[in-house]
Amino acid sequence: MALPLRRRLPVLPLLLLAAGGLRAAERSSSSAMEELATEKEAEESHRQDSVSLLTFILLLTLTILTIWLFKHRRVRFLHETGLAMIYGLIVGVILRYGTPSTSGRDKPISCSQEDRLFTTLLVNVSGKFFEYTLKGEISPGKIHNVEQNDMLRKVTFDPEVFFNILLPPIIFHAGYSLKKRHFFRNLGSILAYAFLGTAVSCFIIGNLMYGVVKLMKLVGQLSDKFYYTDCLLFGAIISATDPVTVLAIFNELHADVDLYALLFGESVLNDAVAIVLSSSIVAYQPTGENTHAFDAAAFFKSVGVFLGIFSGSFMMGAVTGVVTALVTKFTKLHCFPLLETALFFLMSWSTFLLAEACGFTGVVAVLFCGITQAHYTYNNLSVESRSRTKQLFEVLHFLAENFIFSYMGLALFTFQKHIFSPVFIIGAFIAIFLGRAAHIYPLSFLLNLGRRHKISWNFQHMMMFSGLRGAMAFALAIRDTATYSHQMMFSTTLLIVFFTVWIVGGGTTPMLSWLNIRMAQILKEGTGHSRKVLGSSGYVVVFEH
Repeated sequence: MALPLRRRLPVLPLLLLAAGGLRAAERSSSSAMEELATEKEAEESHRQDSVSLLTFILLLTLTILTIWLFKHRRVRFLHETGLAMIYGLIVGVILRYGTPSTSGRDKPISCSQEDRLFTTLLVNVSGKFFEYTLKGEISPGKIHNVEQNDMLRKVTFDPEVFFNILLPPIIFHAGYSLKKRHFFRNLGSILAYAFLGTAVSCFIIGNLMYGVVKLMKLVGQLSDKFYYTDCLLFGAIISATDPVTVLAIFNELHADVDLYALLFGESVLNDAVAIVLSSSIVAYQPTGENTHAFDAAAFFKSVGVFLGIFSGSFMMGAVTGVVTALVTKFTKLHCFPLLETALFFLMSWSTFLLAEACGFTGVVAVLFCGITQAHYTYNNLSVESRSRTKQLFEVLHFLAENFIFSYMGLALFTFQKHIFSPVFIIGAFIAIFLGRAAHIYPLSFLLNLGRRHKISWNFQHMMMFSGLRGAMAFALAIRDTATYSHQMMFSTTLLIVFFTVWIVGGGTTPMLSWLNIRMAQILKEGTGHSRKVLGSSGYVVVFEH
């Protein structure tokens, strides 16, 4: 009887199965390691986010403590914004040269088949899809100099953060804290300086800078395109004045109220005019082959855009303020001060976002919302809510403004696309001086023809001197740094803000004395030094000329 033969299994399929199992195990192990690496990278990113935010908080804390020391010692040669910029510069140097870089993580990938930009890319890496977002253009010569320092990347904020989060409380506080009596007494002069003066300054600076650009082209210092419209845009950006340092010293020394009202009112409305003017210049698009030549139709279209945006933003801000006033008046919200304050805050901030969402300018809308709220809504609030809203927006304004000035100091070292041109920078300073002079003196002469209280020469000189540049000019310049011309404009704006805040701001007190502008010194009887005390017994107010 024959025994059955044992069935032989093929050897090759077994080997293939074993190899497949090993590959599956390797893929599983590789996937687990990738997930672990991703988790570690996320933790590291979270830690760096915390460190970057902590850096700014420590900067603000240090600024506040130094401000207290300066006020205690009666130091006036440097304002708090100048301090914030100095501390930002120091931290920027430390981050730039004292923190290690991570190398070799950026690899250029060619997409030569595409003829346009994509804001989002889905990249297939070994069967896995990863999403990448557009950050901006890099010139071929700088492709190997892309920032590899993760910490510097973290402290570089999206420009929209400045517009949507930091600017609204600054602008609203300017309108809400307006001294109505002195403002409306000088309203005609303020409107003339803010609207006509800013337009004159913009076009004078723009045309002078176009001459500077032509000179740079002749001497071979211009390496890319710089159009006339770019020069006008720079004129609009740098025409936004922010004499926060001067006004703070005026307030502390109790300088003449009319001079304070003229400077404060001009700076408040001037910011709004500058941002709408810059939007109108961007909207200037001539038809034909040369899109940067003068075109009458495009010019009048830009004027229409300016008027439409400004009037629409004004109406939106005023209507929101009136609606808030009516809500607080015809409801019982005053019985619940917390809810009343919360509604006031949300309605005020939403004005900015609503205007931006509708294609208008949030700065103009929130400014006139603040003026309307101060004029109508404030009187309908409970006593507790009046105090809360004033203090809330004062604190937000203080923190946001000092945050921006601290970031300016950081940006000098953390911004990767700086273009510093000595010819352009010197030309910009000269153009700003001439633009400010053409803005102040001719308009003051014309205004004095119809004013009962004339704007004296020493007032005009002080207004000429007080044309500092600050948060608004910086925010407008950093909003678009995609092209060569805009990068040069941003770098120059940064230097101009530094100079005006440190040098012009620091010279305010000597300039007031030199021009013999009336100040109220509050002196303690029996002592030889001045102190800022209001109405206490034993103190007298002495007015000096």
